[in-house]
Amino acid sequence: MLLTNKTAVITGASRGIGKAIALRFAAEGCNIAFTDIVLGEQADATLAELRNLGVKAEAYLSDAADFADTHRVVQQIAADFGRIDILVNNAGITRDTLLMRMTEQQWDDVLDVNLKSVFNFTHAVTPVMVRQRSGSILSMSSIVGLNGNPGQANYAASKAGIIALMKSVAKELGSRGIRANAIAPGFILTDMTKTLSEEHLKQFVEMIPMRRGGEPDEVAKVALFLASDLSSYVSGQVIQVNGAMG
Repeated sequence: MLLTNKTAVITGASRGIGKAIALRFAAEGCNIAFTDIVLGEQADATLAELRNLGVKAEAYLSDAADFADTHRVVQQIAADFGRIDILVNNAGITRDTLLMRMTEQQWDDVLDVNLKSVFNFTHAVTPVMVRQRSGSILSMSSIVGLNGNPGQANYAASKAGIIALMKSVAKELGSRGIRANAIAPGFILTDMTKTLSEEHLKQFVEMIPMRRGGEPDEVAKVALFLASDLSSYVSGQVIQVNGAMG
């Protein structure tokens, strides 16, 4: 029970990696407040699974790319739960196309949801964590943010920006007992990757030395390490979860 009596805010946690992190944290005794831009059947199912683990859990409608809305939601969560110990910035989208064909809207959409949302939520939780003189902030980057990728200039830029942001936050807030780190997953088997054809899936797997895609819970285990006191002197770092792909 590494996170007993702690509260985590997780963005975009109705499914995929965000949901895996929420369930892993809850299994360790953590209360969960998760946000999503749409709350429907998936969010309801996730909420039920979390509560079945015996922790307090609530879902909040939130546009992570909206600065004012983010602050409103964080204030509500702090009032409902009494504290915020962990922030996991997980919300993200893709709008893939070659740079020469990319529209301004495709660039702006990805940077707003993937990078600006991390600023928004980090900015909103900082006063809460500073008052507590403790906190762990985790943000989902990507192997693409470290290496780039054809057809994903917007996505790669947003994920690289997350790394620089977390390193800066770690330096600014370290004296207040707040840690900030990034996780850079590689090819993880989520709903998005499961839509790939068998041929494309095989091509990806052949590029991975471990010869398989990662599971969302394998990312969640790293998030648990960074969220808990197991990583009490780890801050400003990027941990890759990619099966040696890179």
